[in-house]
Amino acid sequence: MDLKYGLEHNVAQTPLKLQSWRWRDLLNVCRERGRDGWFQEEVGWKLGRGGKARFWEDVWVGNVNLKSLFLRLFFLSLNQGQKVEEVGVWEESVWRWTLRWRRVRFEWEIPLETGLGIHISRATVTKDNKDDQVWRSDESGNFTVSSAYECLVKADRGPHIAAFKYLWKIKTFPNVMITSWRVLLGRVPTRECLSKKGVTLNTIVCALCQSKEESCQHLFLECKHALSVWALCYRWIGILFVQHNDLITHFESFHLIQSSNKQNLVWKGVWANIVRCMWEHKNSVVFNQGVVDVEEVFQNAQLKSWLWIKHKALNFNYSFAESNVVH
Repeated sequence: MDLKYGLEHNVAQTPLKLQSWRWRDLLNVCRERGRDGWFQEEVGWKLGRGGKARFWEDVWVGNVNLKSLFLRLFFLSLNQGQKVEEVGVWEESVWRWTLRWRRVRFEWEIPLETGLGIHISRATVTKDNKDDQVWRSDESGNFTVSSAYECLVKADRGPHIAAFKYLWKIKTFPNVMITSWRVLLGRVPTRECLSKKGVTLNTIVCALCQSKEESCQHLFLECKHALSVWALCYRWIGILFVQHNDLITHFESFHLIQSSNKQNLVWKGVWANIVRCMWEHKNSVVFNQGVVDVEEVFQNAQLKSWLWIKHKALNFNYSFAESNVVH
């Protein structure tokens, strides 16, 4: 079980065929902040005999691991990566710590070593009980989905978290929102993305302009055909926009100061519909031998916006030809 589901800390050394790929994908999400990841940062240990908790790297006494508290001593230690039970011995039913060092500590390091000893003396090592993992974000120590969600909400997920809050409120179809979400995260299967994942392709050049690598940013912002679609959109709105080269900033720029929050959500919905129609058009060119037509892309985006408003907005009785999503 430990090998298959990656419960041990050396899961990366486990043969790929023995791992559960579903569980491995979940672990990748949980580790997305780097290091051990946000999930592991919330996991601690209720110490038993010390057979599972790592002495330096895991949280088993206090709220922070010893490595973070005593980093200088960590680099001097010969016990790195060892379990708690390997860093001490039982002598006549009394637990005694046996830390090993690479060299004799300097005089100014002695207070650090003393502080470490005082800190770990707060923990109780037992002979018979196993170590139990606890979820530190809940008082009960048990994992709950709600507490994990709170961790994600409170975590620093980057400077553009507001963009995703707006995304789920925009006025458009669910499949449009999902596509936009993947685009903002850079997770749509562009040719560049597929190539990085090991997929063998004849070319990674953009299917529309045939001039540069087909990255997310290029396909939806920098490609000459994408630029033409956005130009049609700006002309339709009737104002000038600064063309940003960052997808999230570009999405956030669809905000008119003179418009209400409700109207701005409609505008962001237009952005999402354009992105979705660009993606559909690109796939049509690749798989159905379609011809690049920026007018068609923009008109389809307008149609998607009109259909959503027509079915969701009260007292909206305009035909597609008469409609103006600003009003």
